[in-house]
Amino acid sequence: MTHLNSPPTFWRCEPSWSWHSRPLGDHLLWCVLDGRGHMSLGDRCSELEPGFCAVFRPGDAPIAGHNPGRRLLVFGMHFDTAEDIATDPRWVQLGDLSLLTSLARLADRSHQRGDALGTRQTLLCLEQLVALVHAELTAPPREKVDRVLDEITETIRQDPRRRWSVTELAARAALSRAQFTRRFIAHTGLTPTRFQINARIERAHHLLSETGMSVTQVASALGYADLAYFSRQYRQHTGHPPTWCAGTSGVHEPPPTGPAPCAAPE
Repeated sequence: MTHLNSPPTFWRCEPSWSWHSRPLGDHLLWCVLDGRGHMSLGDRCSELEPGFCAVFRPGDAPIAGHNPGRRLLVFGMHFDTAEDIATDPRWVQLGDLSLLTSLARLADRSHQRGDALGTRQTLLCLEQLVALVHAELTAPPREKVDRVLDEITETIRQDPRRRWSVTELAARAALSRAQFTRRFIAHTGLTPTRFQINARIERAHHLLSETGMSVTQVASALGYADLAYFSRQYRQHTGHPPTWCAGTSGVHEPPPTGPAPCAAPE
């Protein structure tokens, strides 16, 4: 059970600001949204920049300062919790600053509502932020190329109609074509081409199942000029033809027996 001890707070630190905390009596979520500075806790030190997040425990006494020319914008919440959220070190640099900022603002707006739903939303934002810090601290170390591959796969899933060449994708990752293909397969289990096909078929299944679009409309929307080719590719990946789940196609076949494969063999 988590209990909020202070309202969500934003503050732009004054030019002469410095922080020598007394030993904390509760937990403190402390996040930097803008500016530059430095922090220490015991024998550990860290530079402060946007995306820095700390979860301090009772008894911690952090020390911090900042660059008066690039004043810190900090978001924080004091809270108690019965859950084990021990982290060591206490802080991490989150890669998704937009998510951090959005959750901080939502927590603030929700708390200002002053009702039960607002309180619940605030606590959910707090729990999500703490979970992000914990996940980042406990996740295996990742190379820069892994983060780029995450961005590439997300881009493909968001717009599966687009046909990316392996050369284009490799250039985005600053790798040779052969290096990129090896890293992509290790990252996703699929070749870049197969991953794109899977993304298109997954989107096709969603459109056929939930929008009422016909098979012809879906194939065209996803860039297939040959309807028969689309149908073969769909069956190869799902185990049944697209007409089986198309709500407006007028043709329905019984579902296949046994589990449907999620992808065709390489």
